[in-house]
Amino acid sequence: MSATTKLLNPALRAAANLRSSALPKDVSKTAAAYLSAAPSGGAHTLPDLPYDYNALEPVISAETMTLHHTKHHNTYVTNLNVALEKLDAAVSAGDVSGIIGLEGALKFNGGGHLNHSLFWENLASKGSSEIKDGALKAAITESFGGFEDMKKEMSATTIAVQGSGWGWLGYNPKTGRLEIATRANQDPLQATTGLVPLLGIDVWEHAYYVDYRNVRPDYVNAVWDVVNWDVVEQRLAAAK
Repeated sequence: MSATTKLLNPALRAAANLRSSALPKDVSKTAAAYLSAAPSGGAHTLPDLPYDYNALEPVISAETMTLHHTKHHNTYVTNLNVALEKLDAAVSAGDVSGIIGLEGALKFNGGGHLNHSLFWENLASKGSSEIKDGALKAAITESFGGFEDMKKEMSATTIAVQGSGWGWLGYNPKTGRLEIATRANQDPLQATTGLVPLLGIDVWEHAYYVDYRNVRPDYVNAVWDVVNWDVVEQRLAAAK
């Protein structure tokens, strides 16, 4: 049976399966959340880019974008769907151990899919990357002292990520202020910190090795030239 067939209308399926008293409440809740988050068609799909693969040159090459999108992001999507199909089967069988054993794959691949989907939208061609006067710029000034101060702090923090991970500009709904945070591997920002993601910088080496080899600072400093600040501002407005 295909993933699409098994996960069709996952919210209803999860609700039926999770009535079983064999599953602890916390395990049932987590499994239901994963299954109900699947698209109505049953499986997650690789999103199209809102621009051509060569649109970000010379900052990010077409070769890097093609590999990053069609190979790396696509792998997260594929593995997420496989993990969800296994989760559906484990829930149906009341297999608590099997459900718990899938948490790592779901977090890693689900986070990879989510993070990259946000990342592509964060980028725009070099000529259209400009922050305008408005709520975002005002929030950045209030939280960091100024736009260049924010860029300097986020660059330094992101460059310093050990191994693979992400640098994020996020909105704290509790304080109403912007904050900079890093996450290891593919850990999603909001699920692990409560911060709403506004802007992410991918510092896995596959995001920049073709163009910058292992010189991460050059990549991070250059990527500011292709940030889509309109999208960042839209995310801030939606988060408030």
